[in-house]
Amino acid sequence: MDQRLHQAQAFKKEGNHCYKEGRLRAAVSRYHWALLQVKGLDPSVPSPLQEFGAERPLVTPEQEKELHSTQSDCYNNLAACLLQMEPVNYERVKEYSLKVLERQPENPKALYRAGVAFYHLRDYDRAQHHLLAATSKQPKDANVKRYLQLTQSQLNSYHKKEKQLYMGMFG
Repeated sequence: MDQRLHQAQAFKKEGNHCYKEGRLRAAVSRYHWALLQVKGLDPSVPSPLQEFGAERPLVTPEQEKELHSTQSDCYNNLAACLLQMEPVNYERVKEYSLKVLERQPENPKALYRAGVAFYHLRDYDRAQHHLLAATSKQPKDANVKRYLQLTQSQLNSYHKKEKQLYMGMFG
């Protein structure tokens, strides 16, 4: 268990180094390798092998905390990388950000990235929800403010069109 956690953290560290150098594809692969190292170790996730009598390694509370932290960091970093790679896979960014928010509901970066993903996926209500939460954590962040304004503009436009539609229907 300790060996796999250590290896996962080493891959995460390499991924961070690649990210800083702008080598996003290399960073993505390192984060995936880190996640593969810890796959199957999480005691909160049922393992299909348990049905066949396979034993899962015992995990101390400290190891479990480290495991969840490593997973969250990798998913958050993957979302950051994907937002900078063309074409942007907003569905994946959403998926990774929501994985972080499952464990860390107050994570401002994951809230922002989820908001951006929902915005580009045209789910403006959920985008606004996440961006408002991110704003409360990072009130001075210009990117969060900008996306919140874009989202609110889209929602206003949508509500105007909806109002006009009902006016036409009910005269």
